[in-house]
Amino acid sequence: MAQREYMQNPTITRSAEIDRGLQTYMSKVYALMAGAMIITGLVAYIVGMDFKAAVNGEPTTVVPVGVLQAMFSSPIKWLIMFAPLAFIFGFGAMINRMSASTAQIVFWAFGAVMGLSISWIFAVFTGISIAQTFFVTAIAFGGLSIWGYTTKKDLSGMGTFLMMGVIGLIVASVVNIFLESSALGWAISCIGVLVFAGLTAYDTQNIKNTYLTMRTTPGGEEYLEKGAVMGALSLYINFINMFMFLLQFMGDRE
Repeated sequence: MAQREYMQNPTITRSAEIDRGLQTYMSKVYALMAGAMIITGLVAYIVGMDFKAAVNGEPTTVVPVGVLQAMFSSPIKWLIMFAPLAFIFGFGAMINRMSASTAQIVFWAFGAVMGLSISWIFAVFTGISIAQTFFVTAIAFGGLSIWGYTTKKDLSGMGTFLMMGVIGLIVASVVNIFLESSALGWAISCIGVLVFAGLTAYDTQNIKNTYLTMRTTPGGEEYLEKGAVMGALSLYINFINMFMFLLQFMGDRE
């Protein structure tokens, strides 16, 4: 009887269809993010372990010593350091000209670039502490993303404040490259964890609301194809930044 009522009630049926569509969409976003994370991890591990071997005077496995020296001991290191940031701005500016499949490929290429940029952590921190920090970040990220997805509270008001925090973190981080202040570095890490924790919840809710808004909009299906990639990019950036900031607290140095 209850099943028949469910099938005959158009409101219940429509709500169930929306929920299924939203779940499918969010699963796609998380899958894209996970794919980029795997690429980042593989690139960072391979390059980082070879860099560690080169520092210790041991033979490398994949990357030649000369290439590693050029990457980390010449002006090229600045290009590698800031390449992800340039990638993000370029991606955001060109996304409307790309097809959804091209955007996905570019996103995964960005994951490889990010892996190259953070590969140094394997030469600085112990593998165990990196794994532990990743595990803690994954738990925190999952909890925050679930909260952002399920909460009835409107988080849109946080957006401007959090983006101002991101800009402040970027400026402070660049300044601290030259100052090398441990106190400023500690403050940046503390604020960074809080800012990207907030962005994780905010972006998750925003991805959800974008789907609910665009699913019935003319041309919305095509928009959502690219929107899934951009949503995955947002969550990916939040995760990576939370991980890197937490590593400053939890990482044991070699």
